[in-house]
Amino acid sequence: MDPLRVLCAAVAGVVAIAAGTAALAQQWPTGPITVVSPFVSGTTNDLVARTVLGPVGQQVGQPFGLENRPGGDGTVGVAAVVKAAPDGQTLLLSTSAMSTAVILHKSLPYTLNDLEPIAMFGGEPAMLVAAPNKGYANLTDLLTAAKAKPGELKFASVGVGSASYIAGERFLVAAGLSVQHVAYPGPSQALADLTAGRIDFYFIPVVPALPLITQGRVVPLGVTTPHRLQSLPGLQTLSEAGYTVPAYLTWCGLSAPAKTPRGIVDRLNSAIVKALDLPAVRTKMLRVGFEPVPMSPEQYGNFFADDVAAMTKLAKDARIEPIH
Repeated sequence: MDPLRVLCAAVAGVVAIAAGTAALAQQWPTGPITVVSPFVSGTTNDLVARTVLGPVGQQVGQPFGLENRPGGDGTVGVAAVVKAAPDGQTLLLSTSAMSTAVILHKSLPYTLNDLEPIAMFGGEPAMLVAAPNKGYANLTDLLTAAKAKPGELKFASVGVGSASYIAGERFLVAAGLSVQHVAYPGPSQALADLTAGRIDFYFIPVVPALPLITQGRVVPLGVTTPHRLQSLPGLQTLSEAGYTVPAYLTWCGLSAPAKTPRGIVDRLNSAIVKALDLPAVRTKMLRVGFEPVPMSPEQYGNFFADDVAAMTKLAKDARIEPIH
């Protein structure tokens, strides 16, 4: 066969594919858009997604419907999306739990390359709080006590892999501390033991921490953000205290199946960035503890990859073994 004809045919094929992809992006959306949430309904991530995607739907001309597909510690929902057609009609509410899943599962039914990052919604920091009757007035007091009595202090979480556990392990590795981990079935039980002095410290979201601080039931020692909180400007970050603790957020955003046309990704990203700038959206997100964090698709992809890398390093440093 004539090499020139082969080359022309190949070029024509590429052009046809590109034209088809462009046409798909121009026609999108063709109907209501499904966003799969890989956990049970009613989570803060779901609330944030509904808050952001409401005005996004108005911009793109079709509503977004949240579909909860729990199971497999969040992996069932993710696996369903990566198998969906890359046409922008089925998307994923991606969360920080996906980074944690990398270290808690021996294998996953997908890779992160199976997803196309679209945009970040925002993140929720954690606050390090201590029992009020332990005498820890600040972070230095806690560290001094922990180093004086290795292996004796106790920190609470709601289980291996939870946000409270990950925040705690990051802090322990950075500070070089040895303490006992006590897992609880839920935050109410952990807080009960903390306020009673049976536990020394605990990482909890900022919003539920604030009334407990006001009531004197817990003592705030630091936050996992890169900057101080507006609600508690006098409270230092863990990094300010001299420890290279990576900023830690529980976060959520939007992803699509790999090979989704770039035109669709860009339209979605632009609409989400505009939505995050709306005062009503920002107010609702901040009310549940989430700070809006607009990002480009590339920034979101890099953030996701960095989060996975940090989690993988933590698993090695803290000797966290897969549990699934």
